[in-house]
Amino acid sequence: MKKYQLDTQENEEFLRGLRDNLLEFGHRFPSPGGGSYYLGDDGTPWTERPRETWITSRMCHVYSIGEMLGHKGSKQLAQTALKGLLGELHDKENGGWYAGLTADNQVLPNKACYAHAFVILAGTSAVLADIPGGKELLNDALAVYDKYFWDEKIGLSVDTWNTEFTELDTYRGLNANMHSVEAFLAVADAINDEKYRARSGRIIDNVVEWAGNNNWRIPEHYASDWTPDLECNKEKPDDQFKPYGATPGHGIEWARLITQWATASFDNESSLKKYISIAENLYNRAVSDAWDADGAPGICYTTGWDGKPIVHDRMHWTLAEAINTSAVLYRATGKDKYSSDYATFMEYLDKYVVDYVNGSWFHQLDRNNKLLTTVWPGKSDIYHALQATLIPYNNEIGVSIAKAIENKIK
Repeated sequence: MKKYQLDTQENEEFLRGLRDNLLEFGHRFPSPGGGSYYLGDDGTPWTERPRETWITSRMCHVYSIGEMLGHKGSKQLAQTALKGLLGELHDKENGGWYAGLTADNQVLPNKACYAHAFVILAGTSAVLADIPGGKELLNDALAVYDKYFWDEKIGLSVDTWNTEFTELDTYRGLNANMHSVEAFLAVADAINDEKYRARSGRIIDNVVEWAGNNNWRIPEHYASDWTPDLECNKEKPDDQFKPYGATPGHGIEWARLITQWATASFDNESSLKKYISIAENLYNRAVSDAWDADGAPGICYTTGWDGKPIVHDRMHWTLAEAINTSAVLYRATGKDKYSSDYATFMEYLDKYVVDYVNGSWFHQLDRNNKLLTTVWPGKSDIYHALQATLIPYNNEIGVSIAKAIENKIK
């Protein structure tokens, strides 16, 4: 069906409808202080849950994009999220951003690289959308990140500090580094500071080496000396942020980010081809291991180091990244395989994942594609899903999505 095929009018219209639905769904996220509530199944705020920095940053990012797209109400929503990031979620005493605040306004402990990467992303999009306070947020976020999280010596980011920034946890991880690459590329595009694109390349080269030595299954967890910990969380394999084993969705997401970085970084064909080939290896390994791996469509959340599924649940963010990366690799290579994969993922999205009753996308399904809420109850935010309605038609594959939208509307 043309509805699922890349570069057809029907597919563009399908994605536009999904995009508009998502932006409408997220309208009720703001708390009085600006921090984002976690959204429930129908978009109702779950006010008893913490207001977290990473979710608030994502909402600032997506509604900054919404403002550029002309979605009604987006500027006010982005401003409100930005108020939360400059206000109640910001640690005025120690600097940086709290992990979040509980329903009764108690501080969630620790300062996480993951959350700070999303603050940077929010700042870049707010700057591009001309949201008041965006530049202030971005400048502060970069200063904090550079001081506490970036390790210039090794070219990677550390993971977690205590709230006061006096004790650094020994854990090192690639999830935070992956979103740091996303944020750094957005910074380079938004304010033309190529230092951050170069940093992305240093992170990517480390990840490529580890993945290449492990059959293109990326080790996610590390000790303080960056020795891979392949047994981390074996007793809790479905952890939200630190699952055991390989996470195919991350292999797919890294493939897209590597393609974006390489396309923007290299004029010479040999270097570009090298990294596109690496991206293909990561994507194809992940899809081969995890798509339809247990007799039903969908991408399994995790696999063992032998490629066999461990957690069979299907997470919406994994599908979103598969949609994005298949489209990006098609644009980078022209190979029909990737446009075919894209159509397959689109059909699966339409059949199983879009919630046509309450809006947004189901965040977690079981191995039989029935709703599951053990890891991701409700529909926390719209970041992954919204980007999947935009990135497939970003023909500037070397440019971050918010900047590409700004370029298109100029």
